[in-house]
Amino acid sequence: MGDVKIELASQRKIRTRNKLYYRFNHWPIWIFVFFLIPGPMVFRLFEEGFGGRMTWWLAAVLIGTGIAGLRGKLPGCEPAPYIIRFTEDKPNPLYRRVCYTFAWGAAITYGVLNLAGLIVAVATGKWMLKQIYWYGYFPIAVPIWILGALGKLPRVKPSTAGEGDERRYFYGTVWAMCIAQPVLWILWKTLPLNRATDVLKLAVFVGILAGVGYLSYRGYLPRTRKIVPGEIAALD
Repeated sequence: MGDVKIELASQRKIRTRNKLYYRFNHWPIWIFVFFLIPGPMVFRLFEEGFGGRMTWWLAAVLIGTGIAGLRGKLPGCEPAPYIIRFTEDKPNPLYRRVCYTFAWGAAITYGVLNLAGLIVAVATGKWMLKQIYWYGYFPIAVPIWILGALGKLPRVKPSTAGEGDERRYFYGTVWAMCIAQPVLWILWKTLPLNRATDVLKLAVFVGILAGVGYLSYRGYLPRTRKIVPGEIAALD
């Protein structure tokens, strides 16, 4: 594997149940994922603050994910881990496929739209992020959701046999987006709007994506190591 860090599936500690705090800590992740589904409305929230529709949408997400979490139908909220060996060929439950489909949709769509907004701002001197979200969100998000429904995305496939690799792709993307986008939002709110600061924002955003992507590829970030079959052997 060259310089890529790996883990052997047979050397991983096997958990027979998920502790209550572990299950509870995963709930906010899925609240955030499903809250982000109506992209143009969410952009308005970050721009203008909470309004009536977003309050009701947040309430619906809290209730829906809360019920699913209590029933063990959210990844990480199960009473016991579904995947014991990451290289094991098991059917991938529907709830995992749905959750990870929308997680991919949020990560990729928001990242692409923000990158497009930065490029347009640098090229034209105008910020058109609101229009980009309004016209571009669903043309990007819907094809991703369709790929998920067809089982063509990592962690969304009919079998869990590829988890040793697929979780690397997922968590690498999550780390990159969860670092780059808050940093971009802070820069957008604090720096003046001009060509020089727009170039700086673009450079920082792309730099974080590239840097975190590289660290994820090398397996230096949590949950980004490649998990491969293997067992301890003694030489005779």
